[in-house]
Amino acid sequence: MPHPGFVGADPLVAGKRATALLIAALMVAACSTAAQPTPTKPAATQGSTQAPVATATAAAGVDPDAALAELATKVLSTGPFGEQPTSPTEVTLTPDEIAQVKAMNATAAIVMHIQGDWTKAQVDGLTATFTDLGIDVIASTNGEGKTEKQVADIETVLVQKPSVVVSIPWSPGDQVAAYQKIVDSGAKLVFADNAVPGFKAGTDYVSTVSADNWGNGVASAHLMAKALTAKNGSATGKIGVVWFDIDFFVTNQRRDAFRKTIKDNYPNIQVVEDQGFPSGPDLAGGAETVASAMLARNPTLDGIWAVWDQPAEGVIAAARSAGRNDLIVTTEDLSLTSALSIKKGEFIYGLGAQRPYDQGVNEAKLAAYGLLGKTAPPYVALNALPVTKDNVLQAWTDVYHADPPAELAAP
Repeated sequence: MPHPGFVGADPLVAGKRATALLIAALMVAACSTAAQPTPTKPAATQGSTQAPVATATAAAGVDPDAALAELATKVLSTGPFGEQPTSPTEVTLTPDEIAQVKAMNATAAIVMHIQGDWTKAQVDGLTATFTDLGIDVIASTNGEGKTEKQVADIETVLVQKPSVVVSIPWSPGDQVAAYQKIVDSGAKLVFADNAVPGFKAGTDYVSTVSADNWGNGVASAHLMAKALTAKNGSATGKIGVVWFDIDFFVTNQRRDAFRKTIKDNYPNIQVVEDQGFPSGPDLAGGAETVASAMLARNPTLDGIWAVWDQPAEGVIAAARSAGRNDLIVTTEDLSLTSALSIKKGEFIYGLGAQRPYDQGVNEAKLAAYGLLGKTAPPYVALNALPVTKDNVLQAWTDVYHADPPAELAAP
């Protein structure tokens, strides 16, 4: 896998970055006259009041292509506690700072929540960058989507006394005590995506690094409108929304951004089903159960939005079982399965992709900030990346800093 490119004046630049795709999304505030359903559960508290950083008013019936014109230059998300986003181009280290970090002989532990393409890319970016900084990765764990497993992982890695810990909390509100142990140990803590409530950036942890999850939700909404236009001749139809039924900041952002973008921009797209699926060992299965019920109640449903690629697989399974091979799906996160679906034109029309490798790069650099005592921005966010059949191969390279797998690259 190619080495990540470091931005700005940072001397760790190791190659030319893939050119950012010029695709983007306008957040609009025009009120829709279309009736919106009452969600089956009130919006979760963390992130549910998210407001985009930049908004623009537009008439109902926005052109999806025009609306996808600005995301390459804008981040729409704010942080877990309302922090304004900082660009990763501002996260830099001087040659002297790198030398100081290397002289520390520091160690790092990476405490993840689940496995998958996204997680692997994060760990790859972290590991490559820690290596360049002379920081030895002594542990990398998988929480298996279980709060108690991740808590146990934290306790296990702390026995090894790491200098820094990078982690994405699975259930932040239930894990305060576990993450406090990291703080009390003296290790420098960097969060991926989620931050623990009550913790203060610059005091308890260094920073949070995230994708523009609000922007990705916006992108997937405009992509749904594009697909419906191709199918029905205009942005019209009935759709369902399948979301993650726990208070998880980044998935809250995606869901709320998708809902708002459809409501504000596309009065002829009606959300007739809106339901969450529970956390558990089989996330695709949970989403499949919800989607199957939606399709049973609404056999002519035009499309379903899923909160990320794994639940989208469950939605696709439900569609196949119902004989709905024409169902339109949009989602978030570029995995091999979702990329192949897009390329083949089967179910997934498009998605908003995160940039997990680059996220890992910036998390590692911010860990170095912590070791140096250097003031860090509290929230760093990377631009959303809308993906369709037209750009799926280039998007893979941009997301993973690697050539597309042979299966995806094949004609």
